[in-house]
Amino acid sequence: MNGFNGTNFIARHLICCLLLIFLTSCAPARYEAYPESGYAVASWYGRDFHGKPTSSGEIFDMNALTCAHREYPFGTLLKVTNVSNNKSVDCLVNDRGPFVAGRDLDLSYAAAREIGLIGTGTSKVRIQYIGRDTEYIKVVKYL
Repeated sequence: MNGFNGTNFIARHLICCLLLIFLTSCAPARYEAYPESGYAVASWYGRDFHGKPTSSGEIFDMNALTCAHREYPFGTLLKVTNVSNNKSVDCLVNDRGPFVAGRDLDLSYAAAREIGLIGTGTSKVRIQYIGRDTEYIKVVKYL
């Protein structure tokens, strides 16, 4: 005989399948759940980036109500409230950043102006998740 044992083959195959099921069930979700609200340090950016492409591919418009965040998916709508004066603005995540230590959110010039952030440069803000603009969701087609 060639050493083939049907029972051992089936047992090994079953163990491999169970192991694969176990490992894939432990895998993290594609996108982690983001908090509905939280506090962060916000800054702003404007003229130096105006007219240049953002990480999402859009052209940055410093007069639009947009923002940059390192983790929220593009198209996420956020309500940002300056905790020092309680002014709020709704803005759309269309870029990545900020890339300065200690900062969590970069607002466009227009969004920062709405909440009185221009003079101070940075401020503690409250971020509230509003929803998602589905135009930013890209469909991947398999061939």
